[in-house]
Amino acid sequence: MRWRIWLLSLGITLVCVLVFGITSTLVYYNSSVNNSYEYLNVYMNEFDESEYRLDGDGAKAFSEKLNGARVTFMNAQGKVIADSHAENANASHSDRTEVIDAIVSGKSGYAVRSSSTLGKNMVYYCRNFDGEFLVRIAVFTDSDWMIFVKILPTFATFSVVMVALSAAVAFAATHFIVTPVKKLATEATANPNVETKYSELQPIADILNERNRNITRQMEELQSEKEIVERARISKDEFISNVTHEMNTPLTSIHGYAELLNAGGMNAEQQRTAYKTILTQSERLTNLIACIINYSEIDSDDLPSYEVDFSALARETLSALKPEADKRNITVTELIDDNVTVLSRHERLSEIFGNLVRNAIKYNKDGGSITVTLNREGLTVEDTGIGIAEENLDKVFSRFFTVDKSHNGKNGGFGLGLAVAKKICQKSGWKIGVESTLGKGSKFTVQF
Repeated sequence: MRWRIWLLSLGITLVCVLVFGITSTLVYYNSSVNNSYEYLNVYMNEFDESEYRLDGDGAKAFSEKLNGARVTFMNAQGKVIADSHAENANASHSDRTEVIDAIVSGKSGYAVRSSSTLGKNMVYYCRNFDGEFLVRIAVFTDSDWMIFVKILPTFATFSVVMVALSAAVAFAATHFIVTPVKKLATEATANPNVETKYSELQPIADILNERNRNITRQMEELQSEKEIVERARISKDEFISNVTHEMNTPLTSIHGYAELLNAGGMNAEQQRTAYKTILTQSERLTNLIACIINYSEIDSDDLPSYEVDFSALARETLSALKPEADKRNITVTELIDDNVTVLSRHERLSEIFGNLVRNAIKYNKDGGSITVTLNREGLTVEDTGIGIAEENLDKVFSRFFTVDKSHNGKNGGFGLGLAVAKKICQKSGWKIGVESTLGKGSKFTVQF
């Protein structure tokens, strides 16, 4: 870049010097011609027809008085009568520009050309004396090319000085131009936000800042994807571990009792107990598999939604679950508005509502209470049960999480109910949340 700037500056300088030299030559040449016109006009004023005869001697005498200027006498038609510098006195100059102008105007005419007889560049001035005769005076002058040749040494010296000065200026300019750019590039690699005091470099700084922001955003996205691949690997491992644990308990019971039955030696009562345990644990295993399949199918469920009368569904579900609540003397208060309809499907709403109410019954205290509130804004199920510890509030919607840590305790849950409810809510665009105090109860809310 530095060399390009230097070469560009040098080229511009040389072109400017050349243009300046040619322009100066033309200006000097034109000035010289104009001065010659003025001199010839003054010279012509020195002519007195009573003093000089219109012949060769008179032309030479007048020429000597004018320091050797060429003098030509012509008749009124432009035919040469006498010439101080030429022997041919019979030539006709009626076709010369200055002669024509003098004849036509009746006064005078000017012209610059190369003399055909002398082979030199001359300035001619011709005056008409009352239409009787013409007098022309001519002096030598340098051509524009000769003027250029004469000033060539000065021009060459001037060119060398200008080139040297241009090189110095180009070096300084490149230093002042390139240095801020280098500094800007260095800052761009070290700082996320580049600043510059030069307004001309601000667009570059903006581009660099935008690039840094894009890189930062891409790095964050990559990190986020990496983390997602990792909230997924861990989740998968936990899922497999929990499923294995949940399946291991009934399978162990089934396998153990099957071995005892196969070995024989059990009385009738012990056999009935073994058969009952195998049947119970088989049903539990079947239910677990059904729950897992149902949980997995929610993501791929693409059946269309329709308007469901949630009010009627909620009342029907509470009526079906009332015997379970009555067994433990749990009071259920219904605050259900009429005609609350939501866009979903009957079986999905049944899963959400049924899971929330069953949990409120399972984890309630004997003689406790449940309050169910349903309106067009959402659903709330509040109980006076055992509550959830604060450190577990962010885990209640995780798969296989249960308040009963034994997994096969008296409540018999698999820990998939709330996970299913959350997944259905997320797919429907709803928000599900929980508030709870350990030992006092929980409040689950679904916002439509």
